[in-house]
Amino acid sequence: MDAALHDLVARALAEDLGTGDVTAEAVVPEDASATARIVQKEAGIVFGLDAAAEVFRQTGAGELERLAPEGAWRDGVPGDVANVSGPARALLAAERTALNLLCHLSGVATLTARFVRAVDGMGVTILDTRKTTPGLRALEKAAVAAGGGQNQRMGLYDAYLIKENHVALAGGLAAAVSRAREEDPDRDVEVECRDAAEVDEALGAGADRLLLDNMEPAELRAAVAARDEHGSRNAPRPALEASGGITLDNVAEVAATGIDFISIGALTHSAPALDLSMLLATG
Repeated sequence: MDAALHDLVARALAEDLGTGDVTAEAVVPEDASATARIVQKEAGIVFGLDAAAEVFRQTGAGELERLAPEGAWRDGVPGDVANVSGPARALLAAERTALNLLCHLSGVATLTARFVRAVDGMGVTILDTRKTTPGLRALEKAAVAAGGGQNQRMGLYDAYLIKENHVALAGGLAAAVSRAREEDPDRDVEVECRDAAEVDEALGAGADRLLLDNMEPAELRAAVAARDEHGSRNAPRPALEASGGITLDNVAEVAATGIDFISIGALTHSAPALDLSMLLATG
């Protein structure tokens, strides 16, 4: 079992339980046992059962039995996702933390799937960003992948992305790209561009990928044309990534401009929780 997941769950339970569940200790017999059913009440993708299982395990509730596939879209709701049988107090101690993780991660996977469906067949890849919940990045990015998206960089350590502040501190865009190349010639260099002038400058500097930030569709089409014209001169043909202001209402229009990737911070920072609940039965 992943040590990072174990520690995350331990911290989450400590935050919720503190010195103990005073309500359960007061009203639930210590020797009472029960079976908990986790029920999906809304269409979407369930993801995060490993995290939920670890919660039940750490409270001493028992092992989670999975009843539905994880990472697959499910319209037939309500429907059971999993169950756990064990001490009733332990089940109650696990309930909120398990559901918090499961509903949130399932919401990320479900929102990602909606975006992926919206651009199906258009030749564009949906990406996440670093706009994640502190401490949950690995889980949230796994949920994006479960929903059919792809992970952009995991952190500052695994990819170059030169933004305006880097450019200012390096003495210009060309200088920033050159320094990155010198530091690690085998690592692709991505450059953020906010307008046509910065697109031209990034193309001239030989960037491998351009992040087109908060551009309107007409500006994106112009960037695609500039990239293609640049590539027609036997120059490198960088990939283009659109980002900023992307919604389910406009993502297909953005994809139709000819860009290669669309990165969406909302996948992780604004995904609505998927509706799941836990129901207890005694005996």
